[in-house]
Amino acid sequence: MELSEDDLALIQVLQAAPRLGWADAAKVLDVHATTLAARWDRLASQGAAWTTAHLAGDPKQMLLAYVAVDCEMNRRDSVTAQLAAVPEIVTVEEAASNRDLMLTVITRSLEEFSDRVVSHLKTIDGLTKYQVALCTRLHSSGDDWRLNVLSRSQLATLRTLAPQASPEPAQVAGQLPQSHLDLLPFLARDGRATAAQIARALGRHPATVQRQLNRVLASGILSFRCEIAQRYSSFPVTCQWFVNVPAGQHEAAAAEIRTISNVRLSASTTGPTNFVIIMWLHTLADVMSAELALQQKVPGIDIVESAVMLRTVKRVGWMLKEDTTASGAVVHAGNLGAAD
Repeated sequence: MELSEDDLALIQVLQAAPRLGWADAAKVLDVHATTLAARWDRLASQGAAWTTAHLAGDPKQMLLAYVAVDCEMNRRDSVTAQLAAVPEIVTVEEAASNRDLMLTVITRSLEEFSDRVVSHLKTIDGLTKYQVALCTRLHSSGDDWRLNVLSRSQLATLRTLAPQASPEPAQVAGQLPQSHLDLLPFLARDGRATAAQIARALGRHPATVQRQLNRVLASGILSFRCEIAQRYSSFPVTCQWFVNVPAGQHEAAAAEIRTISNVRLSASTTGPTNFVIIMWLHTLADVMSAELALQQKVPGIDIVESAVMLRTVKRVGWMLKEDTTASGAVVHAGNLGAAD
């Protein structure tokens, strides 16, 4: 299948506001709400696009880590499958670099990271080495990435309809009662899940679940996103850079990097380098162009290493097929949802 301009426009609307009602989406796209709902059902059923919710990964509230893994070549498939089955390992990618696999991990604390992830890494046969970089500041993530197909007037209308993010800092998951955390796996599987749908699954009264859902949404512990199968995005190449940015210039660097439309993630980290950047690109030739743009926009940046991803096995908790479409399987962290 190929995605039409109308499909891409709908996906961008949901990128900006994953839980926007169809009536409001219709105002943006000037298409009947039932038509948009049917279009979305088709995209989702084919794995071309999906909505999800994941732990926000704000380092002030929880732990976000990037882990490079080496493994024995003849056990790579087994190691990859075992890593993808770990709920706290939210993204698994195969890399064309001196790192075999790149992992993104979200846990509630450093202690939980050690207990649930590092201890598990040590038990996997064929995994020979791992290296951890802890995120100290998340500047931008895949939630912020857009297809950029909407017109200016459509974007203006969307801004008036999309809910604004709460200025309040995110709570930690432990501050919400278990009855509220029970909702998170449903939102991981479907970021647009309604209170009525969740209530039926949990056997609770819809009004009760609506109050719980409102509190979860207001808590800020979750990030919602609309994902697109990368093959349909016009940006089939993923490249990750490990760079050094001069101390005290990270915020300024992040602001400049955000002006590059291809950027999927930028973060300050611990480890051999102090900054990570991920972009989706049209072609491999764009890797050099992207590096030139980084050097022009960020004075003093030192690009230490680049890694092109061969395949994404798991993204934001969702297992992907070889063609980058969603398989429908979601590996979420128990009562804490999924996360990238």
